Amino acid sequence: MRLTTKGRYAVTAMLDLALHAEQGPVSLADISDRQGISLSYLEQLFSRLRRHDLVMSIRGPGGGYRLSRGCDAIYIAQVVDAVNESLDTTRCGNRGDCQNGEMCLTHHLWSDLSDEIHSFLSGISLADLMRKREIQVVAERQNRRQHEEAINTRRLMSGNPA
Repeated sequence: MRLTTKGRYAVTAMLDLALHAEQGPVSLADISDRQGISLSYLEQLFSRLRRHDLVMSIRGPGGGYRLSRGCDAIYIAQVVDAVNESLDTTRCGNRGDCQNGEMCLTHHLWSDLSDEIHSFLSGISLADLMRKREIQVVAERQNRRQHEEAINTRRLMSGNPA
């Protein structure tokens, strides 16, 4: 089993959104800057997240995205499922045709593992992740870097590089 980029990026973007929710709507450009995820890829992911009622978009100046409900009510498995990410550890897509069209000896083992992984991620909310000190440290570092880059950009734009 391998969680692909799509699932990882969706979880990362949702966690970023949750961490910055108190500041109002969060732009995808800000998430892109902080997380190093392309803006066009985020647009695709957020389209799916919106269809699954995990986020809502706010139009106009100062617009962006907000969580559709509290971060304690959004679970990682919901995010992964919303972007059609498979957590299947079987070789057959859980169809049971893994060995020459028939079920292999270990099919049920891998199928049970898939269920356990989904269950594990179903028990972790965005709020749970936000409470982790190591996540807070990383978020603070990203915010500092983004703030410093914004200051440097303003200096260059004003013609004052010092």
